[in-house]
Amino acid sequence: MLLLALSGADRAQAQDTTRPFAPLIADPKQPHFFAAWLWVSSPMLTSQVSNIGLGEDIKLASGAASRWEISVAAGVFAQFNMGTSSNDLINTDFTIGLPLVYRAPLATLRLKLYHQSSHLGDEFVLATTPTRVNLSFEAIELLAARELGGAGGPVRVYGGGEYIVRHEPADLKPGLLHAGLEFRQPRRSPRGARVIAAVDAKSSEERKWRVGWSGRVGWEFRVTIRGATVRPFSVQLQGYTGPAPYGQFYQENVRSIGAGIHLAL
Repeated sequence: MLLLALSGADRAQAQDTTRPFAPLIADPKQPHFFAAWLWVSSPMLTSQVSNIGLGEDIKLASGAASRWEISVAAGVFAQFNMGTSSNDLINTDFTIGLPLVYRAPLATLRLKLYHQSSHLGDEFVLATTPTRVNLSFEAIELLAARELGGAGGPVRVYGGGEYIVRHEPADLKPGLLHAGLEFRQPRRSPRGARVIAAVDAKSSEERKWRVGWSGRVGWEFRVTIRGATVRPFSVQLQGYTGPAPYGQFYQENVRSIGAGIHLAL
């Protein structure tokens, strides 16, 4: 049903972007601006948590017809315990990377070298006295994506992995597998809305290849005011289960469900 033939115009609407590698909808570490309210259950914390992201993937240079592109992708991902009087900061992850993207006839490839460091919030440390981990690493990521039904098709599959080349702690295992499936409704409603849905899966050697599942479904809006298009945003319902995607807690398992507002996915 999702693989109906589309006209060229409809296919362009499906991805609705000139970037050769569109942002990953359900990847918890996709740099972009968002705010989500989550109900979280984990060994360390069971509470209502706000998950905030600040970031962007900024194009630096590109080739003819966007066949290739190099950019800088930076993000800050922070979680706050909304069950405390001062909304204690729990964890913050900082990432910065250099993605190099190439669009081939049948697939799009993304090669990225990136750094991540993670830090616990002071109030959370004082309240819970957790075991702090100095988590910091550089990794190389390679992902391949293909739009089904032709270029700009509404369904995209992707897969690949990462390898950590330098890391603390010293015994951190380096391998990670990454895959996902996305759907973007090809036709928008008269009010500029369309349905989006995605599932993202990551499996790390450090966690004995246990899979972390991230799922999203929602509506993306493109609003036009006086002929000018306002930056697209989406309202998403989201869920997660598996190894925690929050750096300092990578050895723990977490489950969460909630909703959020995301800019320019």
